[in-house]
Amino acid sequence: MSATSMIVSAPTHARARNFRLTALIVASALFMEQLDGTVLATALPDMAHTFGVAPLRMNIALTSYLLSLAVFIPASGQAADRFGARSVFRTAIVLFTLGSVLCGQSTSVAMLVASRVLQGIGGAMMLPVGRLIVLRTVAKQNLVQAMTWVLVPGMVGPVIGPPLGGFFVTYLSWHWIFYINVPIGIAGFLLAGPYIAQVREVVRRRFDWAGFVLSGACLGGLMFGFEMLSRGAASFGLTVLVLAMGTAAGAAYIRHARRAENPILDLRLMRNRNFSISVWAGSLTRISGGALPFLLPMMMQLGFGVSAAQSGLITFSSAAGAVVMKAVCAPILRAFGFRRTLVWNGMFATVLIMSAALFRPGWPWLAMDVLMFAGGFLQSLQFTAYNVVAYTDITRPLMSAATSFYTTFQQLMLSAGICAAAAVLAASMAVQHHTAAELSDFSVAWVVLGAVTMIAVPICARLAGNAGDEMAGRHA
Repeated sequence: MSATSMIVSAPTHARARNFRLTALIVASALFMEQLDGTVLATALPDMAHTFGVAPLRMNIALTSYLLSLAVFIPASGQAADRFGARSVFRTAIVLFTLGSVLCGQSTSVAMLVASRVLQGIGGAMMLPVGRLIVLRTVAKQNLVQAMTWVLVPGMVGPVIGPPLGGFFVTYLSWHWIFYINVPIGIAGFLLAGPYIAQVREVVRRRFDWAGFVLSGACLGGLMFGFEMLSRGAASFGLTVLVLAMGTAAGAAYIRHARRAENPILDLRLMRNRNFSISVWAGSLTRISGGALPFLLPMMMQLGFGVSAAQSGLITFSSAAGAVVMKAVCAPILRAFGFRRTLVWNGMFATVLIMSAALFRPGWPWLAMDVLMFAGGFLQSLQFTAYNVVAYTDITRPLMSAATSFYTTFQQLMLSAGICAAAAVLAASMAVQHHTAAELSDFSVAWVVLGAVTMIAVPICARLAGNAGDEMAGRHA
């Protein structure tokens, strides 16, 4: 067995008292990453015109980022153990910010793709290592509050990305969708030095190169395949081939992980009850979470015939609900505990998501805004609870492996949500013989995605009644 021991740079007590500042620094980096993932979509036609290529070819700017994200996320935990969480986090911010500048300066598609890959490497390290910093440096009784600060940007970023991208493209230029990352990146890098601890494990083990290659091939194939399927960017046969290759690499990785002493994605973590339940239930919930920023604006524009700016207003309601949740998350978990919160809140949140199937042009906008506000509030509470209860019984030496594992599934299922929404829409159109998506097709998509998400509720019911009580502050 490999030997590990914990090293934390001093002064840790000062940083422990400033857990909100630590969480905000991590959150700013995650907001930058999550915003970048959606703000680009609205700028692709203008970018295609600048580079003199067909708009469809610009999908490579999205897929190249997703591929590098998928390949490097599994390596983040071992990198943090070896070089220190603060060092890896600051390096990730530098890579992401530098990649953003290079994207804005790109003069060809090839240069843009290379810059997006650099961004993806930085983004792959920021999300899991940022979460690892919070988990290792924040006291358990403050973890719910800290994780709330960290996770809200992840929900707000994808929602405000499209309207913000439309603003930049309309009134400035597409280059600014990348330059907006620069001041955030500089501030995050400077603040991380004095306010984030250099936490790492002293490791005596080899890097799992075979696992790195196999997991990268699996995740890259699956995420690339999901992206191709959701956007119709390739033939159905090629899409199936890419997904099949990713699945085959995944099967090979499972065989490798069972034999390896320190696999890059440790499947033995799934023996931990709370972690396993959070992974499975959270994955099902993230299918609808990933689909919402894709499905709702499209329904508003195609089904209601409103402008992109108008459709953005209702998505802002969902983001506002996620932000408001921050103030009441800790009291709710303290009062009801994780199991009851995840079960009952999960049902209510799913019903509110499914209520979008009833939206029609004759509805008052205020009614739809209220429902989406409430849905964003409850969904944000659900994700926060998942992200905390998962680590209640994870020991410190396994924390880095757990964050890599959890983040990998999180990113995969968010991409799967977009794919699932697109697939259900296409199936409904085929059954109803529609040449273009109509409101009834969107209604079917909301109901089907909600039904899938509802499966998470009985899984959450398997949590122990006292699961996470210490983190929720429920001890007498």
